[in-house]
Amino acid sequence: MGAVHFKLDRGLLVCLWLLGIISLSCAARHGASRQKFEVKKHLNRLNKSPVKTIQSPDGDIIDCVPISKQPAFDHPFLKDHKIQMRPNYHPEGLFDDNKVSAISKEKETHIPQLWHRYGKCPQGTIPMRRTKEDDVLRASSVKRYGKKKHRTVPIPKSAEPDLINQNGHQHAIAYVEGDKYYGAKATLNVWEPKIQHTNEFSLSQIWLLGGSFGQDLNSIEAGWQVSPDLYGDNNTRLFTYWTSDAYQATGCYNLLCSGFIQINSDIAMGASISPVSGYRNSQYDISILIWKDPKEGHWWMQYGNGYVLGYWPSFLFSYLTESASMIEWGGEVVDSQSNGHHTWTQMGSGHFPEEGFSKASYFRNIQVVDGSNNLKAPKRLGTFTEKSNCYDVQTGINDDWGHFFYYGGPGKNKNCP
Repeated sequence: MGAVHFKLDRGLLVCLWLLGIISLSCAARHGASRQKFEVKKHLNRLNKSPVKTIQSPDGDIIDCVPISKQPAFDHPFLKDHKIQMRPNYHPEGLFDDNKVSAISKEKETHIPQLWHRYGKCPQGTIPMRRTKEDDVLRASSVKRYGKKKHRTVPIPKSAEPDLINQNGHQHAIAYVEGDKYYGAKATLNVWEPKIQHTNEFSLSQIWLLGGSFGQDLNSIEAGWQVSPDLYGDNNTRLFTYWTSDAYQATGCYNLLCSGFIQINSDIAMGASISPVSGYRNSQYDISILIWKDPKEGHWWMQYGNGYVLGYWPSFLFSYLTESASMIEWGGEVVDSQSNGHHTWTQMGSGHFPEEGFSKASYFRNIQVVDGSNNLKAPKRLGTFTEKSNCYDVQTGINDDWGHFFYYGGPGKNKNCP
C-alpha cells in the first residue's frame, strides 16, 4: 500500500509542477502584455499629433507640434495658462523689439542640429523628438522613463560621505553659493565622450539649485549629454532637466513630462548637436543662459546667441520661485564600477584640464544674474570633484574668457584603477 501511495504522491507532484509552470507562463504573458499596454499608453501621451514630420539623418523623427498641444499643457495647473511668447525682461534690461531684432541677427552663429538638414518646423509649432517604444523599454519602468536617478547633484561641502558618489555619479564642477542668484550663463565646448556601458552617461551642464540637498531640492539644468540608455545611441544631444523634490516624483528630461513650455520652432530638445569639437582640432561651443523674469517669475532659457527656447513656470518650484541659492557649472558621469573597477567612461573631451585649449573641455565667460537682472562675474568661484585622479577641474581668468575652467578626464587610468 505504501508503494501505491508513493506513486500517487509523485503523480500529484508532477501535476502540481506542471500547473506551476503553466501559471508562471500565463503570469509572464500577462505581465508582458500589461507592460506593452502601459508603454503604448505612455507613447500616446508623449507623442502629440504633428502638422509636419522630419526624418533626421541620425535616425530621429522630429515632429512639428502646435505650441498649444505640447506636453506641458497636460499639467492640470496649465490648462488655462496663457503662453508667453517672449520674456518681459532679458538680463541687462527690458526685452523690447530692439532686443528681439538684435537676437535674430545673431542667430547665424548657432550650432545646427542634425535634423535641420532635412527641413524646419513652421512658425506656431515646436520641434519634438518622437519617443519610440524601444526608448521606453530601455528604462527600468514606464514611470521612471525620462527621469534621473535620485541625488545626482554634486554637494561640494557635504559632511555626509554617503551623499558623495551616489549611484556611481561623479562630477568635476565650479560653483558659487552664499547669495541669491537669478540666473546663470556660460559658453561650453561640445564633445562626444566615449561611454563604456549603456547604463552610464556623460554630460556637461549648468545647475541652478534651491533648497537643501535633502528631499526638497529644486533644480533647473541644461547642457549637452551622451546617454545611450535615454536615447539609444552615442550622439551628443542638447538637453534640459528640472525637479522640485530631489528627482523623486517631479521633473524629467526635455519634454518627456509636463512642465517646461517651449516657444521656439528652431531647436529640438534632446536632438543631436553637430559638429562636435575634435582633439587638437576645431572647437565648437554653445552658450546657455537661464534667467528669472522678474515680472512673471518664470525661469527662461536661451540657447546660443539668439534662441529663446521657452520657460519653466514658477509654480513648478518651491524654493526657486524666489531665487537660486547655488549655481554649478561642469561635468557629470555615471561610473557603474563594473567588475569592481572604475570604467573608462569619459567626461568632457576625455582629457585632463591641464592639457588646455583644443584638448580639454571648458566652460568660459561664466556669469551669474543678480537681483537687478544684470549679468555679473561670479564671486568666490569654488571647485569640487570626488576623484581628481579620474576627472579634474582647474579655474582661470583672463580678458577674453572672463572666468573660465577646464575640466574632465578619461575615467579609468593608472591613477584611477
